[in-house]
Amino acid sequence: MTYRNVIKQVQGSRAIDGAGVQLVRVLGHTTTKDYDPFLMLDAFDSTDPSDYIKGFPMHPHRGIETVTFLSRGTMVHEDHLGTKAAIHDGEAQWLTAGSGAYHSEMPQASDRMLGIQLWLNLPASAKMTAAPFYHGILNDEIAEIPVDGGKVRLVAGNYTDAAGIEHHGIQGRYLPLDFYDIHLDPHASTVLSVSDGRSAMVFTLLGDAEVSGTPVAEKTAAKLSDHGDLLIAAGDAPIEILFISSVRLDEPISWYGPVVMNTREEILQAIDEMQNGGFIKEEAEYENA
Repeated sequence: MTYRNVIKQVQGSRAIDGAGVQLVRVLGHTTTKDYDPFLMLDAFDSTDPSDYIKGFPMHPHRGIETVTFLSRGTMVHEDHLGTKAAIHDGEAQWLTAGSGAYHSEMPQASDRMLGIQLWLNLPASAKMTAAPFYHGILNDEIAEIPVDGGKVRLVAGNYTDAAGIEHHGIQGRYLPLDFYDIHLDPHASTVLSVSDGRSAMVFTLLGDAEVSGTPVAEKTAAKLSDHGDLLIAAGDAPIEILFISSVRLDEPISWYGPVVMNTREEILQAIDEMQNGGFIKEEAEYENA
């Protein structure tokens, strides 16, 4: 049997973003080529609300989709259309910023805030044509599939015969995305059949893991080879590990703050529109969570 091997590991570094949120920036400007089409991955894990309570007040995005997943905690989303929605333990929110969106994400005080935000690039053909869209991925939409020693929670995409939100026509319009929230008991191991040929990684959200025989420490993004099944093993403690895969774009990237385009001219246009008006192209329908 062929397994996907670990070909690169990134642990990132501590950073402060938003209005003062303490986080770990795992993927960013220096990792776009290896992890394409995943642009940014921020991890947050705190039992102290002062680390995150000031949140991310209203700010713009263009040219990307953001997926925020909370293993634990609560986050409230608002956007320029007046949508207000919340996600809680085990849930996620998906924002297609597309041609331009303004939103805020405000974590609420909880016993523990544990999760990630992932930026998924949009193809050049969709950056200015994709209509802004929001969807909260709630627990009743997330299938749970038993596996050896644990379970797979299907946040997006598909796994074996189970279908996530992408296959209900809600997401995956521009790039497919498989997003699995995998839980394994201590000393358990499992083999997952995953889509072949895609750009894939795992992120060890909680606990150290072994991936195809390679140790991967907690809070690490491990890039995987493109072919084969996924072999995951836990050590002395239970683990929660995220498997994320999509399709490489291999397109030029021009990135400025919350905007990711293909050329410097497109970035300058976005900055001009943020300053002088015209950033929001159309007020598409958003969905409440």
